[in-house]
Amino acid sequence: MLPNLGPMEMMIVMGLAVLLFGKRLPEVGRSLGKGIVEFKKGLNEVTSGLDDASSSISSYTSPYQAPKPSMTYDAPRPSTSTVDESVPKFEVPGAVSTTTPAESTPSAPA
Repeated sequence: MLPNLGPMEMMIVMGLAVLLFGKRLPEVGRSLGKGIVEFKKGLNEVTSGLDDASSSISSYTSPYQAPKPSMTYDAPRPSTSTVDESVPKFEVPGAVSTTTPAESTPSAPA
């Protein structure tokens, strides 16, 4: 509690206590001891109350669980029979075309 308090320092503290309190020194020591005991009791009550509260909270919460699968709606996919082949497909500019240039343009006679 008091770090590096040697015998000489203890003698000085006891001498000051005798000078300050004199005949009341036993009475002061007794009241100081009672105060320390009451403080420790209060501290134990607070820590036990916190332990009870934390255990009751942990009973309500469980460790992390993976989310349960929810109901999902799978939209019907269009069948290939509903795709109109006469409508040209959209091509992104700069993307590689799936048709070859020979198919799209007629070749010139050589």
